[in-house]
Amino acid sequence: MATCTKVNAEVEEKDDPGAAPYGNFINYYTFNPPENRLSLIPATLLQDLGYKDGHQNTLILDVGCNSGELSVAFYKHLVPVSEEVSDRRKVNILGFDLDEILIERAQQNNPLPSNITFIPLDITKDDDQLQDYLNQHGSSHFHLCLCLAVTMWVHLNHGDAGLLQLLSRLASISQHLLLEAQPWKCYRSAARRLRKLGRSDFDHFKSLKIRGDVAEQAREHLERHCGMEVIQSFGSTTWDRKLLLFKGR
Repeated sequence: MATCTKVNAEVEEKDDPGAAPYGNFINYYTFNPPENRLSLIPATLLQDLGYKDGHQNTLILDVGCNSGELSVAFYKHLVPVSEEVSDRRKVNILGFDLDEILIERAQQNNPLPSNITFIPLDITKDDDQLQDYLNQHGSSHFHLCLCLAVTMWVHLNHGDAGLLQLLSRLASISQHLLLEAQPWKCYRSAARRLRKLGRSDFDHFKSLKIRGDVAEQAREHLERHCGMEVIQSFGSTTWDRKLLLFKGR
């Protein structure tokens, strides 16, 4: 199992709070709180997808979970405290991020360690830990995967191939995928921040072929090549980003 490169968001953000090159902002949820997404997602989502039938554990994956606030808020949004303890134990979330410092914070502040697990992981290098987690829970897939505002950072740092590989991998291990892809204007803003600090552009920024409506092109890839289809749109966040729910065919 490969170890993650230790990426320190605190160092990056001393110069500019928006200049973390991997999206690993140290204070991300202060300027994009979980409610910006949760307000669009029904609290009955798991029931609507047919997962809370009492016969199986429901496994949720949070890709690029940062310091974990959204993972915790998402769990509390979908699993009311009023439910029986036995029912609450049947929903489990695995959150991962490539920034070990953010994961340490998530682990330290985790109020639900029996239901939520945080691990350091760079999915572009190693995803064995995801399979290990599935094996531990006796499942071949995650029932729901959250990939929220992550695609751009993989795209900028690993190119078109890296983005498509990420989408394909998540589709292969997820029955449902909730996707929030950043629009192209966010790419330009991210590159501009680096230049403002006197740094060079992202390695792949100028060579990217996937441009324009990135969310639409991600949808096309998932539907044409990954056996998934859009079953619902939850509208757009306050940052004008679509929340699309896919299901494997």
